[in-house]
Amino acid sequence: MDERERALQAAHAAASEFLATLPERPVWPRAGLEGMLQRVGGPLPEQGRPADEVVRELAERADPGLVAIPGARFFGFVIGATLPAPLAADWLVSTWDQNSGSSTLTPATVALEQVAGEWILDLLGLPATASVGFVTGAQVSNFVCLAAARAAVLRRRGWDLGRQGLHGAPRVRLVVGAHRHGSVDRAARFLGIGQDDLVVAAADEEGRMLPAALGRALEDCGDDPLVVCLQAGEVHTGAFDPFTELVPLARAAGAWVHIDGAFGAWAATSPALAHLTAGMDGADSWTTDAHKTLNVPYDCGMAIVRDPADSIAVFRTGGDYLMYSGLDPWDLTPELSRRARGVPVWAALRSLGRAGVADLVERMHRNALALERGLRDIPGVTIMNQVDYTQVMFRLEDDADTRALGAAILEEGTAAVTGAEWAGRAVLRCAMSSWSTQESDIRRTLEAFARLVPLTRGS
Repeated sequence: MDERERALQAAHAAASEFLATLPERPVWPRAGLEGMLQRVGGPLPEQGRPADEVVRELAERADPGLVAIPGARFFGFVIGATLPAPLAADWLVSTWDQNSGSSTLTPATVALEQVAGEWILDLLGLPATASVGFVTGAQVSNFVCLAAARAAVLRRRGWDLGRQGLHGAPRVRLVVGAHRHGSVDRAARFLGIGQDDLVVAAADEEGRMLPAALGRALEDCGDDPLVVCLQAGEVHTGAFDPFTELVPLARAAGAWVHIDGAFGAWAATSPALAHLTAGMDGADSWTTDAHKTLNVPYDCGMAIVRDPADSIAVFRTGGDYLMYSGLDPWDLTPELSRRARGVPVWAALRSLGRAGVADLVERMHRNALALERGLRDIPGVTIMNQVDYTQVMFRLEDDADTRALGAAILEEGTAAVTGAEWAGRAVLRCAMSSWSTQESDIRRTLEAFARLVPLTRGS
């Protein structure tokens, strides 16, 4: 057995052991950053060690600082677990070590990504001719889509961004909802669109953009080039903007319409939930994440643009040392060198099929409803949102008690939820994002909250 084989066997054993501990291990890490730095740090050794020993040491030292994200009771942020097929496929991606920017250089992985993209467009009900660029996550997807949008709306005004640059360009205005995700503002900042260029449209109590507010915002922008950013799945409430009303308003004003559907776009795959995304297909670009609702490994966002020419105008590269074969992955995103992050998407979709994807999304919704019902039965708990999708937001009467409950559940270890603020008050937010969450996991979580709420009230 050579060193590589021994290292791979050590990694397999460590991975299997970690996965076996998930049902009972504390969901939140048992060590913080300082503790982990002490465990893994120190001077670089003068001499190396055999690869299998390094792998075993790595797994042992990292363990206290690992979060049980692949488990069934991690409800923090909106982070999915990993299905078996894409997990194994991701191991192959690392083994194959394909630099997947060019179809001429790496045709197998580029073909797998292209097919995965076609399947995604079909499942989400988006135009079959759209481009799908695989990126790290929703943050970069929003950046890619808004970059294409910026160039396109300037081009409509006769300004060639690639040739003329930004100096002297018409002012691009970005219309956003009051409850958009922070990654939208951050992406805009990367693109030179500042806070003064944002026009905020008011939202209702669930975070949905109001059509009348969008109409006023569009009027406020005057004749400036416009991009309107809508949302499929507000991160606290799970609410969806009313696309059937908003998209026509934006289009009538000549705006590019972008939809941030990092986790919410997947509602389109379910016959029972697709009504939430009605009208979503009328946009010009879409952001979504496969490592959220689809449950593939990190990282795997997708930037979808209706007209591939709008992506090419911004991202197509050049160089006499590069090989071209039609539309390549490096024409659609900023990266030249990257791993084949779309291959686990192919594996996830091939293992689930159309019916399996719908069932996955619907089970997440059922789990959210079950958690909501159980929380309502705990004295002192108030549910703060309509549970239309996968998000459950709740609080205790007092802000300090709410924060104390959030800290207590993490310390107790049964489940992980994340604290946030809504309407100026402290809340706790649960996101149902894992394929492995069962009814028993919901019961265990509710039992933990029932024990902890009396201990934290009045804290």
